[in-house]
Amino acid sequence: MKLNRKLHHNLFFTLISAACVAPLMLATPNAMAWGDEGHMIVGTIANNYLTDDVRSQVNAILANDTTGLTAGDIASEATWADKYRNSHRETAAWHFVDTEISDGDIDTACFGHPSLPANTPASGGVAQDCVVDKVDQFSAELRDPNTDPAERLLALQFLLHFVGDLHQPLHSSDSNDRGGNDETVSATGIASGKLHAYWDTAFVNKLGTDQNQVASALISKITSDQIAQWQQQTPRDWSLEAFALARTDAYGKLPTPEASGKYKLPASYVNNATSVVALQLSRAGVRLAKVLNDALGGNAGSSASVFSSPFSGKK
Repeated sequence: MKLNRKLHHNLFFTLISAACVAPLMLATPNAMAWGDEGHMIVGTIANNYLTDDVRSQVNAILANDTTGLTAGDIASEATWADKYRNSHRETAAWHFVDTEISDGDIDTACFGHPSLPANTPASGGVAQDCVVDKVDQFSAELRDPNTDPAERLLALQFLLHFVGDLHQPLHSSDSNDRGGNDETVSATGIASGKLHAYWDTAFVNKLGTDQNQVASALISKITSDQIAQWQQQTPRDWSLEAFALARTDAYGKLPTPEASGKYKLPASYVNNATSVVALQLSRAGVRLAKVLNDALGGNAGSSASVFSSPFSGKK
């Protein structure tokens, strides 16, 4: 049944109830979408495109985080939702949308878009919901100055993470393989692992080991035309865009499997995937800034100047 495939990421949460969380996180490839490095790159890019006023508001809200799960800066808080998920398994499905490669039915993948019960905050929504819906819900809460402060903090923390999540192609798709978690791959210079983990971390690491340097390099290549195009789209569009990349690249460019069923990825696959990851991290950072600027800056994102890069290499 497709419903069961929708919950492929929940394997991690079934496992953590058994005993030791840390070893299982190391063994479970979908423990952290993009990995901490990818999410911190997204957060760093977004921070670059925030208005000064919105950046101050974001930092003021994050200063109320007493969980101790991450440091309090924007880039670190972009990893918070993965760590929160360890003890709040009901949030597991919110990190992805398993749109089937075979049919592209995002509405079914989002469980029919369940409505929030009356007087229920987004953080208390049903477990069977998807990342597209949660970005919409938490954006609305962050935008509303009457939202309870504790809920507004949660809304911000989830948004910092979820906007990144839905840009990972294998978090917006499934090919009856738990988003690539059932496919074993290897490549020259990269340890054998699962396809999902390669897209989460291995291809991100190909961009560099210092997330600040990677973010700066990506920012320097973002053009004004790209920013204008990316701002016009919605979370649903972003997910379908990532889904299309999963169909054409993450799955579509896989070589013929070996007799064992495993895939040996050629250099052409690795190089293309690394380029796709760079593009998706860039899009996620710009769009996260757009979400935050709109929510906290009175639709500040409508001004082109909000998204102009301070880097001398901007185009």
